[in-house]
Amino acid sequence: MSESVYLGLLLFTLNTVQAQYTDSLQTQRHQVEFKYKRLYLPAGLMTAGIVLDTSRKESIKNEVVEERNEHLFSFQNHIDDYAQFAPLAAVYGFELAGMEARTDWKNRTAILLKGQLLNLGMVYILKTSLKKIRPDGTAYSFPSGHTANAFAGATILSIEYGERYKWIPYASYSLAMGIGAMRMANNKHYISDVIFAAGLGILSMKVAYWTHQYRWNKVQASSDPMQMIYTTAALTKP
Repeated sequence: MSESVYLGLLLFTLNTVQAQYTDSLQTQRHQVEFKYKRLYLPAGLMTAGIVLDTSRKESIKNEVVEERNEHLFSFQNHIDDYAQFAPLAAVYGFELAGMEARTDWKNRTAILLKGQLLNLGMVYILKTSLKKIRPDGTAYSFPSGHTANAFAGATILSIEYGERYKWIPYASYSLAMGIGAMRMANNKHYISDVIFAAGLGILSMKVAYWTHQYRWNKVQASSDPMQMIYTTAALTKP
């Protein structure tokens, strides 16, 4: 075998190893590590929501409704119908404004879709199977879809930008809590619906990150390794 072929094979091997190493570093840099302690908040919220979801007249959820009816009986607006999507829109809007996200847009979109599929899928299953009555007498109270959507958006927004921009988790989760409060003020949900949904939204998006393989938009070699072999062989011909 000629020296040119040996050189081409060496370059091919080095190029392949470098590409794999770069891909590995890229994945490690973006991967959100699973830790049991990160389950505490969403699991605690979901557990609290289940515990508070009792039909007793003196229960906390009914007491909150009574307070709402006493002080905010005529309150009604539709801000929460639109504001629930604000964190999800900001996931891309912040990048367009020049802010740097943790994950490239292809992987970020895949994570968002997987998280929302899990989140809204669970909301739909629970609503249609439990058929809980809302405070205003209509159906499908538990859990709050608006709140789950808002907290899922706040979670992906915080993961993508919170490391570089420390104010984002505070702003995004405050907005999500405001949407949950608005759902109760509009007499559409009990506090148990909102608290459980908050935990579900957070957990769904975290699961999407923990399980994501980052298969899209990996850093590729700058040139075709096979073409490099042929080029090297041609250049070294006597």
